Amino acid sequence: MSDQDDQHKPLPASERKLRKAREDGQIVRSRDLGHFLVMLASLAALIWLTPVWLERMRELLAAGLHFDARAVANEQVMVERLSVWSGLALMVVAPLGAGIALASVGAGVMAGGWMMSFKVISPKFSKLDPIQGIGNVFSKQQLIDAFKASAMALVLGAVGGLMLWQRWPDLVQLLAQPLPAALADMGAIFRSTAWTLMLVLAAFALIDWPLQHFLFMQRMRMTHQEAKDEFKEMEGNMEAKGRIKQRMREMTRKRMLAAVPQADLVVMNPTHYAVALKYDESSMAAPRVVAKGLDLLAFRIRDLATEHKVPVLEAPPLARALYAHCELDQEVPMALYSAVAQVLAYVYQLKAALSGQAPLPGNMPDLDVPREMDPQYADAARQRVAASEADA
Repeated sequence: MSDQDDQHKPLPASERKLRKAREDGQIVRSRDLGHFLVMLASLAALIWLTPVWLERMRELLAAGLHFDARAVANEQVMVERLSVWSGLALMVVAPLGAGIALASVGAGVMAGGWMMSFKVISPKFSKLDPIQGIGNVFSKQQLIDAFKASAMALVLGAVGGLMLWQRWPDLVQLLAQPLPAALADMGAIFRSTAWTLMLVLAAFALIDWPLQHFLFMQRMRMTHQEAKDEFKEMEGNMEAKGRIKQRMREMTRKRMLAAVPQADLVVMNPTHYAVALKYDESSMAAPRVVAKGLDLLAFRIRDLATEHKVPVLEAPPLARALYAHCELDQEVPMALYSAVAQVLAYVYQLKAALSGQAPLPGNMPDLDVPREMDPQYADAARQRVAASEADA
């Protein structure tokens, strides 16, 4: 990715883009941290295991030089001995390899967390594009890595040369010492020099770790178009969602209108609201709203109810309260039980009168609709409160 592309990405990377990049194997990678941990593991293994290795090598050498005429004459015996010695030698160096492998894995986990993805090793023919390759060579990432590698080489060379210059007299004196003492002194010089160089690597790792995180977040930045495309992917196409919602509204309306002929009554505000109620003592704890509508849909509910001889009653406060506080296929709230019961009782009396089983009821009684359930009074109360607050 070129620097010019980074300048046209003003938005920080979203969580979704970072998660997707992680799934693709793109995480923060610090080579200096990896080098430091691998070298640290190698040095620790060498210091800790060197005495054990020397002892094992002495034993292997003694065993390898001990043979008789029968062993020399039998090729099979020599092959068996060679295989055994090879296995023992492998067991000597295996801890060093295991320590280096664990250090390498630990460096990756520390830099970018645990990640398992096979997309990194999948072939990408776009990387064979020479034009894109030239652009990557002169990118910000490559220039910083080249400068950092050069600085590390210079610092390590300077520190190593300075220590070699200081310890040169000690190295010369090793020639005059017995072999065991010379080896011990040589080991001490090697340890001090190695730990000093490890401090230099640690300093570069501490600088490289946050630097790589910063560069990674810069590469992951997004343009405004990318942010819009991601939002569309997450939220879905708005036009498609609008069509789906419209289709769902139409299906709900058809199902609702199909339930009107089976309703027990329809409560209306003559010009705006219509709510159809149904009550079955055997299956319902309270009357249930099976249809409701506003304006033209309210008139459609009223016409269907009239066509199928479902009683239609004008009860504006109750119609407004039911429309505002009840959803389809939901039982009426407890605060409206009394008013709904009054309406149902009036309807049952009216049906009995029409069938000749009872006299015609009088006018419908005043319904017990709480004022706080009626949107008209609630809106008026809110307006009065707002006006009083404005005057204050």
